[in-house]
Amino acid sequence: MAKHVFLTGPPGIGKTTLIQKATEALKSSGVPIDGFYTEEVREGGRRIGFDVVTLSGRRGTLSRLGSDSSTARREYRVGQYIVDLVSFEHLVLPVLRNVDLGSDTGKNVYVIDEIGKMELFSRSFIQAVRQTLTGSGTTILGTIPIPKGKPLGLVEEIRSRRDVMVFNVTKENRDNILQDIVTTVQNCRK
Repeated sequence: MAKHVFLTGPPGIGKTTLIQKATEALKSSGVPIDGFYTEEVREGGRRIGFDVVTLSGRRGTLSRLGSDSSTARREYRVGQYIVDLVSFEHLVLPVLRNVDLGSDTGKNVYVIDEIGKMELFSRSFIQAVRQTLTGSGTTILGTIPIPKGKPLGLVEEIRSRRDVMVFNVTKENRDNILQDIVTTVQNCRK
């Protein structure tokens, strides 16, 4: 039986939008929920990076466009973006460490949008996600990228877990899949 629910699909297909809608539906049905999602940052119509936004409303930088000039300090890069690991960890790790391992009303839900290349530069994040996956009192509702290029260790681990249900989001199903996601998450909590 599934314990965790992950959405996968190509970039820009609507995974984060579905996560946000599912979060609202779960909250309105009284499900204890916490976590974070990733949001594009645009300036003048052009994407300049990504922020991490917690469900409690805190926001921090995940990445920004970087120049091609090399700098003296170590940079974590994904394509043209420089990942701000300090900002990411400062915002996300305390929330992950505070995951409530159960409540009187069933398991809590923790949103992790997303587990991708940028986030996986953080060894502490990887460790915290693994602990949350194996914890008895938490259901993860998260997103993972579709396999492309070199496999990402933690993503492949998640994909192959027996207690994970993966929904493949497509243009054809993204407007009709929300209730299936919400119902599956609610069933995971039982």
